[in-house]
Amino acid sequence: MNTKKTSVFQNALIWFGAGVSIAEILTGTYFAPLGMARGLAAILVGHIIGCVMLFLAGYIGAKSGRTAMETVKMSFGQKGSMLFSALNVLQLVGWTAIMIYDGALAANGVLATGAWLWCVVIGVLIVVWILIGITDLGLINKIVMTALFLLSVVLCAVIFGGGSAVGGDLGEAMSFGAAVELAVAMPLSWLPLISDYTCEAEKPFAATLASTLTYGVISCWMYVIGMGAAIFTGEGDIAAIMVKAGLGVAALLILVLSTVTTTFLDAYSAGISAESLWSRLNGKKTAVVVTVIGTVGAILFPMDDITGFLYLIGSVFAPMIAIQIVNFFVLKQDHFADAVNGRNLLVWLVGFAAYRYLMGIDLPLGNTLPDMLITGVLCWAVNRLCKAAA
Repeated sequence: MNTKKTSVFQNALIWFGAGVSIAEILTGTYFAPLGMARGLAAILVGHIIGCVMLFLAGYIGAKSGRTAMETVKMSFGQKGSMLFSALNVLQLVGWTAIMIYDGALAANGVLATGAWLWCVVIGVLIVVWILIGITDLGLINKIVMTALFLLSVVLCAVIFGGGSAVGGDLGEAMSFGAAVELAVAMPLSWLPLISDYTCEAEKPFAATLASTLTYGVISCWMYVIGMGAAIFTGEGDIAAIMVKAGLGVAALLILVLSTVTTTFLDAYSAGISAESLWSRLNGKKTAVVVTVIGTVGAILFPMDDITGFLYLIGSVFAPMIAIQIVNFFVLKQDHFADAVNGRNLLVWLVGFAAYRYLMGIDLPLGNTLPDMLITGVLCWAVNRLCKAAA
């Protein structure tokens, strides 16, 4: 990891870039059948749940000065954490491919030169971002984020400018609980990597709070843009909306730059997580390799529906972070020096199974929050009982 410390503003910029995402806009289109009022409520409730967890996860890294997968060792031990490091690398490779695929498909809808070519262009730009590094992006990052903000405002004005819904078939409505779960899923997907950035913060609490609030607000905004696109224009294809509005070059800038700034975090963190699996690996070089793999995957495989992928991430990492939160903030234990913490691994397995079971039940607030409460309480009870019996 870079030894330079990142400011509160730098952390906010990083998570602004994470929030401005084609994947988030596309996910937002799924909320359209609920209508604007219920859809917005589901988005807000889901993001509040997800972002509270995101803050707690990031603050563990900020307080301890450890990367995301290093903080996992504090609950599961050196070898016990390897399961989560491996799963995290796999999900980040998956995210890298999905983001490049979505960005390239959308960019090709604006300028049809071949989706594969846009995959390559986006992949190359991500590699450039990785090689420059988080703390050295400086002015480039500020310019890019300002451009993304302005262009997103323009996109918002185009979508909502008509003022009335177009009507028609918006698809089958999901339940409110399922919608909440889909809103929770996106911030939840960032849980296993936020500490890769907050661990270098000059001001741990302020940087974590700024990161979480910035991401939460921007992510909600992206969801609403997607939902609004489906309701007010009758079109779920963001590229098509941009073309109809005559945005042209501005559309390409939004699509390409938003994909690069978001996917950069996935690829970079995949490299950092790989280091925790094998210390001889170089995080930056591994991130470049991950980007190449993701680019090739985006060219070769269709990746249009990611809901199953999001739920799989939730089932793995929701119980993991529940255990970390209880272990760090409540039990105040540190198992970093242990080889394996079998108790917490067993509790995680129960939490994983509970999440998959709860997916079949339509709960008003989704299944992530109940699963984390079950896992957290079980973690506390098991560790207290074992301590009393010792």
